[in-house]
Amino acid sequence: MKRPFFLSKIKQQFRVHPVCALLGPRQAGKTTLARQFGAEYERQQVHYFDLEIAEDWGALQQPLHTLSQLRGLIVIDEIQRLPELFPTLRVLADRNEAHFLILGSASRDLIKQSSETLAGRIGYIELPPFSLFEEGTEQQSLLTRGGFPRSYLAELETDSFLWRSAYIQTFLERDIPQLGFSIPAITLKRFWMMLTYVHGQLLNRQALATSMGISSHNVSHYLDILAGTFMMRLLPPWFENIKKRQTKTPKLYFRDSGILLNLLGIKDHQALLHYPHLGAIWEGYALEQIIQAYHAAPEEIFFWRTQQGAELDLLVFKDQQRIGFEFKFTEKPSVSKSMHIAIEDLKLDQLLLIYPGQRDIQLTSRITAKGLTNVVRNLQNEQ
Repeated sequence: MKRPFFLSKIKQQFRVHPVCALLGPRQAGKTTLARQFGAEYERQQVHYFDLEIAEDWGALQQPLHTLSQLRGLIVIDEIQRLPELFPTLRVLADRNEAHFLILGSASRDLIKQSSETLAGRIGYIELPPFSLFEEGTEQQSLLTRGGFPRSYLAELETDSFLWRSAYIQTFLERDIPQLGFSIPAITLKRFWMMLTYVHGQLLNRQALATSMGISSHNVSHYLDILAGTFMMRLLPPWFENIKKRQTKTPKLYFRDSGILLNLLGIKDHQALLHYPHLGAIWEGYALEQIIQAYHAAPEEIFFWRTQQGAELDLLVFKDQQRIGFEFKFTEKPSVSKSMHIAIEDLKLDQLLLIYPGQRDIQLTSRITAKGLTNVVRNLQNEQ
C-alpha cells in the first residue's frame, strides 16, 4: 500500500536537512516506505543497510570508512541498534555529499544520541501503522485488527490475531532488551496487561504500583518505555485560565486497537461488540484516528476535565483553531451539558461528536455529530 503523504514528508525534510529520521513502531511499514522513496530518488544511487543483518552490521563497525565512499541516498534501518553511528553521521552530514534516511523503532527521547549529536542536521517523521487516513483502509477491520500492515492485511481474522500474539512476544523478549532495558519479559507483559483495564482512564501511578507490587518510579519507567516505543499514548491535560479546579493528570491510551484487543483476548468483531467496555475501546481508537488524520504533533493535543465533571475527550490546536472532540459509540448521538460547558470555557471554534455512523447531524449551531470515516476522508481530500 502506497503512502504518498509520508513520501512527500520525507522529500520535504531532505529539502531542509541532510538527515531524515523515520521513527515508528517495529513492523509499521518504515522499511517498505524507505524502499518506495528510494525507487523515486532523484539522485539515482541508493544504498541500504539493515542492522539486523549480520553483514550490514559488520560493514558499519567502521562507519566512516564504509559510508564516506557512498553518494546519493543512504538508508540505515533499525538505527537504535547502533547509536554509536550518530557522531559519524554528523561528520558526513556536514560534507553534504549524501542524504541519510535512518529508520528507528523508538522515539527520539529513547534514541537520545540523534537529537544531541545531529542538532540542526536532522528532521523527524513519525510513521504510525495504517490509519483511516490511508487510501483503501476500512473502519471495522482497523478497529478489530489494528493498523500494523501484516495484521490489517492478513487473509483471516485468526491469522491477524496470531500475528499480533507473535508480535507482542517478540517486542517483549527481543525489542525491549535491544534498547538496553533489562526488564524481564514476563514483568513487562504483566504490567502491559494491567494497562488494558485502565485504557482511556486517568493515570494513577500509585494504584498501578500497588497492584504490581512495585514502586511508582518503576511504573513511570515502564510507561516511558511503552510510550517511547509507540505502544502507549499519555495524553496530557489542558489547563485553561478559569476559576475552576481542573484535572492535572494525563490519560492513558493504547495507540493500536489491535494490540489492545489481542491482550484482552478479543479475537473478532462480534466478540468486540459484546465486550462490556466497548465504549472505551472505541474512544481510544477514534481518538488515535483523529490525531493521525490531523497530523497533530504532541504539543497540539490534550484532553480537558474539571473536578466539577465537565470534560472534553480531545482538544486539538491546529491552524490557529481550537477544535474539541467527544467520542461516543452510539447510533443516536446527543448533546450533553458538559459539551456546552467545554465550548464556553475553552472558547472552542467547533466541537465535533465523533460516532461510528455515516451521517453528519447538526445537533446545535455549534455542535455537530460526524461519522469518524467522514471526518477523516474530508481531511484526506484537503491535503
